Amino acid sequence: MTAGGNETLRDSIPGLERVFRSDIEAPKVILVTGPPGSMKTSFCYSIMSTYLQKTGQFGLYVTLEETAASHVTNMRRLGIPPSPNMEISDFTDLRELDGVIDEEGSTDYVQFIQQTVEYTKKKHGDKFTVLALDSLGALYSLMEDNDNIRKKMFYFFKMLRDQNLVSFIIMERSPGGPSSLLGNEGFLVDGIIELGLDRDRGKMARFIRVEKMRACQHSMEKHTMEVGEKGGLTVLGPSLG
Repeated sequence: MTAGGNETLRDSIPGLERVFRSDIEAPKVILVTGPPGSMKTSFCYSIMSTYLQKTGQFGLYVTLEETAASHVTNMRRLGIPPSPNMEISDFTDLRELDGVIDEEGSTDYVQFIQQTVEYTKKKHGDKFTVLALDSLGALYSLMEDNDNIRKKMFYFFKMLRDQNLVSFIIMERSPGGPSSLLGNEGFLVDGIIELGLDRDRGKMARFIRVEKMRACQHSMEKHTMEVGEKGGLTVLGPSLG
């Protein structure tokens, strides 16, 4: 995924080229999975912020778990600066929509996010290239009808591909658990990135591992990931765990 030069997504976090031997090309829907504390949000925000800053392209970060202000504050504390080329749409936006449309009815949150994506694409055109949804579990909790969730997700992911985006979909996952919640998401996506915690040399260490990534050459080993001394994330060599 390149634009305005040779910058790629795999260049956006130091050491990530150890994991990805070729770049992540659009369109792609990628699950970013892991337990609490594995830095799923930080990973997605970091890769997007750096990539957008270097390329001048535009990204949309949809967070359903905290306000935009809280999100930016947390990222600053980790040494990950916000990008002027990224819009953050938070949970407050969705709750306000309920009151505007129909106080008695319920918002179709999937449709709302789709309309937000389509509006952003119309506004920024081909410069809009990367999206994050934080998180899929939070989205499911807002959906009243889970009977046809796999069908809904199929068409939602198809819409993201039709917009020619690289989309990072954050999903909570228990250690060693399957990459699915209610709709067998692992079968519907193009890639799965697992973030986790392992004991390495007597200490707990974070790792990144790519389970699958269509049309991309990548390692399947666990690589240690840490917050650098100056802030931000860094991917180190293969972990021993």
